[in-house]
Amino acid sequence: MARYALEVMYDGTKFHGSQIQGTTPTVQLAINTALSTLLRTNIETFGASRTDEGVHALCNLYHFDLENAPNPEFVYKLNAVLPMSVAVNKLYQAVNPEFNCRFEAIRRRYRYKIYFRKNPFQQGRALYHPYKYNRDLLNETAEIIKEYTQFESFAKRNSQSHTFNCTIHQSYWESHVDELHYIVEGNRFLRGMVRGLVGTQLKLASKQGTAADFRAIVEAQNCTLANFNVTGNGLYLEEIAYPDGLLMEIK
Repeated sequence: MARYALEVMYDGTKFHGSQIQGTTPTVQLAINTALSTLLRTNIETFGASRTDEGVHALCNLYHFDLENAPNPEFVYKLNAVLPMSVAVNKLYQAVNPEFNCRFEAIRRRYRYKIYFRKNPFQQGRALYHPYKYNRDLLNETAEIIKEYTQFESFAKRNSQSHTFNCTIHQSYWESHVDELHYIVEGNRFLRGMVRGLVGTQLKLASKQGTAADFRAIVEAQNCTLANFNVTGNGLYLEEIAYPDGLLMEIK
């Protein structure tokens, strides 16, 4: 028995989240169904990162086990079976048959997209925010985030996390033509954390808040002080990284 991993991308607006929830349409259910159909046996996958309803992914991984090696057209055939809202980018074989795509990931990167002028072609792909904001404050709060490791204020209630500690490697805002993007990269993220970081920064920057206000929210370790009220469809899981040598790409 060998362990394999699929690198997939998907349109989160077509699903009720990524993690399997019985017969509710989710990314994991679509992948399990397609694999089981193609291989003519029941296949269960395990995901690297859970994304909420509406959240997109350019890179998420799902591992699964097979007795026989997949044929050379495996990715092509799997993409033919999957719905148009999901695509397989790459297929890997794990060097260690006990490889776990969730627990062995060392880095994850998210991007949140915001636009400011009404545009029907950006709807469902970014947050519409037609309000004035303080860009300098956004830059300042993004830098502040890297100073902390305790993020309980940005974890939704009932997140079932054993620890609220995260190491943030990158945190910054970036202009893209008519959009503003927030990029954050860390070793792990809590449930709702990225949306909480974005929503809280944006609220303070739009309502004459200060960097001191943001620090107070972080240090309070109280999720009722953060703002999670930004849409999931502006959020993209952009990259998941693993130590070298754990996965071998099958081409």
